[in-house]
Amino acid sequence: MKKELFGTTKDGKEIYRYWLENSKGMKAAVINFGAVLVNLYVPDQKGNVEDVVLGYDDLEPYLQNGSFFGATVGPNANRIGGASFELDGKRYQLDVNDGMNNLHSHMEQGYHKRVWEAREGDESVTFFIKDADGTMGFPGNKEVFVTYTVTEENELKIRYQADSDQNTIINMTNHTYFNLAGHGNGNIYDHILKLDASCYTPIVKGAIPTGEIASVLGTPFDFTQGKKIGEEIGADDEQLRMTGGYDHNWILDGYDGTVRKFADVKEPVSGRHMEAYTDLPGVQFYAGNSIKNHPGKENAVYSARSGLCLETQYYPDTANKPQFPSAVFGPERKYDSTTIYKFS
Repeated sequence: MKKELFGTTKDGKEIYRYWLENSKGMKAAVINFGAVLVNLYVPDQKGNVEDVVLGYDDLEPYLQNGSFFGATVGPNANRIGGASFELDGKRYQLDVNDGMNNLHSHMEQGYHKRVWEAREGDESVTFFIKDADGTMGFPGNKEVFVTYTVTEENELKIRYQADSDQNTIINMTNHTYFNLAGHGNGNIYDHILKLDASCYTPIVKGAIPTGEIASVLGTPFDFTQGKKIGEEIGADDEQLRMTGGYDHNWILDGYDGTVRKFADVKEPVSGRHMEAYTDLPGVQFYAGNSIKNHPGKENAVYSARSGLCLETQYYPDTANKPQFPSAVFGPERKYDSTTIYKFS
């Protein structure tokens, strides 16, 4: 594990980039601003190593980061309808920042904009923050940890942990955009995606789930057998039109709270293969529909669908949908979750 100065915030706090690597040519770089994944170098089938995640070369653009490149999102990722929820008989009001709704907790105060304390290990780095009761509208004094590890099995392992002294909503994720051809090498239409997900949660306008659990069978949302992402992304489908492409929550088959494989992604030219694992019940597959001529690392310009996100999560708006798996955590239920991205 090595570290280097990455930049300085506007109020003079030094931000460091921490490099984690194994003996097989895989290495990741994370920073203590936003607990962001900045780089992920992975060999292809010929041994050529390329960075496969979208992002920036220096700190300054991460201070804005409207696309959430590589970011740790919290305390609640995704959307909460009406930007409010009721918990234990009390209603909590959140920032209205996505139409009438709340998206990713808060655009400026969310965890992706916080300076985290870094605790260095031999093969990992753990980022830590304290989050006070009432911050962003969420109850509970919280201590939050995110640990990144690169293993000899070519895994990038992300573990999230949080303690809260009151019941609250905790639903964290990582918002990395992957392009297995290399971060500046075009769109992800030819990536072959397989999701172990027989159902998804349809949405209304504003991308809030209806509460229905719908089968993917016979719809463009069926990735159970694997198919190219571009094959049906432009289909004449109301769900796709509302979000300009894939940006929905899939319900993972066989969810039992243990870490299980839920996705395979293959890029045919490079031969890179990514498996994804989680102990959470859902994943937001986002195809990067809203990226537009965005300057990125190494003079790359990112356009629509130049990266894909597999954001492991509790379902969107679960705070207002008692039929969905609960993301309520507190003194009697600590938050502890692991997501793994494995490369070959």
